[in-house]
Amino acid sequence: MDTVKPAKSGFRERHGGTIEYIVIPAGALIGALALFGVFVALFGKNPLDLYFYMYQGAFGTWFSWQNTLTKAAPLILTALCTALPAQLGMVIIGGEGALLIGALSATSAALLLQAAPPLVVQLGMVLAGVGGGGLWIALAGGLRHYRGVNETISSLLLVYIALAVLNQLVEGVMRDPASLNKPSSREIGAVNMIGSIPGTDVHWGFVFGVIAAIASYVLIYHTVFGFAARVAGGNVRAAKIVGLSVGKLIMVTCFLAGGAAGLAGMVEVAAVQGRTNANLAAGYGFTGILVAFLARHNPLAIIPVAILLGGISASGGLLQRRLGLPDASVLVLQGMIFVFVLASDALYGRIGFLKGKS
Repeated sequence: MDTVKPAKSGFRERHGGTIEYIVIPAGALIGALALFGVFVALFGKNPLDLYFYMYQGAFGTWFSWQNTLTKAAPLILTALCTALPAQLGMVIIGGEGALLIGALSATSAALLLQAAPPLVVQLGMVLAGVGGGGLWIALAGGLRHYRGVNETISSLLLVYIALAVLNQLVEGVMRDPASLNKPSSREIGAVNMIGSIPGTDVHWGFVFGVIAAIASYVLIYHTVFGFAARVAGGNVRAAKIVGLSVGKLIMVTCFLAGGAAGLAGMVEVAAVQGRTNANLAAGYGFTGILVAFLARHNPLAIIPVAILLGGISASGGLLQRRLGLPDASVLVLQGMIFVFVLASDALYGRIGFLKGKS
């Protein structure tokens, strides 16, 4: 009897936090789905049909899976834009702006390198997209560290500045004269598109996102830089006392975060759109915020959460066709999920059976 109780207590102490990170977000997701079902029932629709068609549209067929993974690709990358600065205690919500600047930079690189071989153009687009997005979010980090400007507000405002810059350029010097109805830049060329994973219709952006998430996990949890970032995120004053360069940590982390979102913009240009236009402002950056919070800013957890949210987004068309719901109804569900996730934050550390004995 003396050996059983410490074993149980030890298990709760070792794994209680991990279980919380799974159970509480899952409960928030289920609660949001239940409330959304009530919302749909008020319009005379069967909630069970809703859940069935959501599953079918997201994961029911191979076509649905491919659509889901394609939607998940930019979500993984834009979620990293929020998750990486969160290790430093920063709340960056400007992934949408970094995506737009990354797309604009990648398109500019492709147009300037038109005479180069396709591989050179593609590498140039990657570097330009990552660099443009990285500098955009680094600007928010610099304003926070050097001028004391709240990074949440500045990164959000930078989204609208990025959108204005994009519209100004695609309607001005970068506009393709052939784009009459919807102003767009000139095409980057079919030969410079990155294509899809062999045997699928899922573009390589999904692979880029998975690699970026794994690399981010290794950086944060298995390197000295990541340890220093987490120390600074826990207590900035203590980090300065022990000699850590907090400013450098902020700038590098914000650059990497923006670079991930910028890469998402490059992928949208090089794998989907083939040019830059207002269609790029599809809200991936804002949905990425939800993904990051639902994953508790864990880069590895971002991958399955992005697939789940990508599936919800992919099911919008089927819900519209079968139940007559507006395609934007999935945005209502995403909003409900975000509210439930924020509300559930108060439950961490308060679930009695998961606590170890004091």
